[in-house]
Amino acid sequence: MHVCMLAYSFYENDPRVQQYATALVGRGDSVDVICLKRENQPCRSIVDGVNVHRIQSRRRDERGRLIYLYRVALFLFRSAIALTLKHFARPYQLVHIHSVPEYLVFAAVAPKLFGVPVIIDIHDILPEFYSSKFNISHDSLTFKLLVLLERWSLAFADHVIVANHIWERRLLTRSVAADKCTTICNHPDPQLFFPRSRNRSDGKFIITYPGTLNWHQGLDIAIKAFAHVAEQVPSAEFHIYGEGPAQQALKTLALQLGLKEKVKFHAFLPRQEVAELMAQADVGVEPKIASSPFGNEACSTKIPEFMALHVPVVASRTAAHTYYFNDSIVKFFESDSESDLAGCLLSLKRDTALRERLVSNAATYVRENNWNVMKHEYLELVDALVEEKVKARATRTHSLGRVL
Repeated sequence: MHVCMLAYSFYENDPRVQQYATALVGRGDSVDVICLKRENQPCRSIVDGVNVHRIQSRRRDERGRLIYLYRVALFLFRSAIALTLKHFARPYQLVHIHSVPEYLVFAAVAPKLFGVPVIIDIHDILPEFYSSKFNISHDSLTFKLLVLLERWSLAFADHVIVANHIWERRLLTRSVAADKCTTICNHPDPQLFFPRSRNRSDGKFIITYPGTLNWHQGLDIAIKAFAHVAEQVPSAEFHIYGEGPAQQALKTLALQLGLKEKVKFHAFLPRQEVAELMAQADVGVEPKIASSPFGNEACSTKIPEFMALHVPVVASRTAAHTYYFNDSIVKFFESDSESDLAGCLLSLKRDTALRERLVSNAATYVRENNWNVMKHEYLELVDALVEEKVKARATRTHSLGRVL
């Protein structure tokens, strides 16, 4: 099977796209990925057997709506041309589009016209994501227009994949029918996220956050909480791996709190390298803000990845986190509470039995919920969609033959 994937993201830093692509390649399919390009990256390369085509550069610094929309519109135009040309050169059997935004699905109009099934994969629901990113009301005209655009985009696709069950329920009420929708959650890849031997002997207490630096992630709360931890644990350090529009404000906050040498910001790294560094952490932290409708419902990939690495996790008590995890595998703190987060971090520092219990229970969870276990659901869905289109074309051909 020849498959095209399209994502307004960096392939090397998008685990969801990577896992789908490598699952297909692993069984012998050919996969092209059209995506964003970082500075000094080649426009084309082969990554683990996947043909990666980088067609547009991006800095993750959008603080205004117009620059964000301009960059996405430009990517939609370029990706539509690239996808169309590639399809005519060597036809695809399936096109898999990844949001955000979901209207990138219209880049697949040419293959769609030729009967190729199109999947739209909802990583984040756009109206809520845009509302969180640019602080617009759910009652605003912009939000309502984004919901309308969501409906059109999902109607265009042959099938919709959603990243969590909370968002699936939301989409079922406003944009898509149940028989056209499947939830496939984010799961850790055992080939990358597995227990490693600790190679640290520095005596430090390392807290780690890997991911995007947006305000709904709650990293300002985490930094303030860490200030309390650092007062009681001089060996503590907070390592943040990632990039995003909140980065400079977070650095300024750390400086104001006198934590310049304690809170360490690291540039983007490929997932393989990040996994190694996460494995050396004493605690992983996921501080999403529950008061943000988007942050409250976004399900973290980082939590199960830390679990797979046998690193205990402290996470905010959000709707999504409590939907999938419980107190036996995650140490929850009340979102927006720097004092509660600090207390949770200190309890994990001091209570060896608690750390071991969380790690043991989380390991059981990951054995039942990892990409090796779950990827077959995706592969079966892909095969069913392609087979359905093949049968439909055969039926039309047979009917036409009878007419002639």
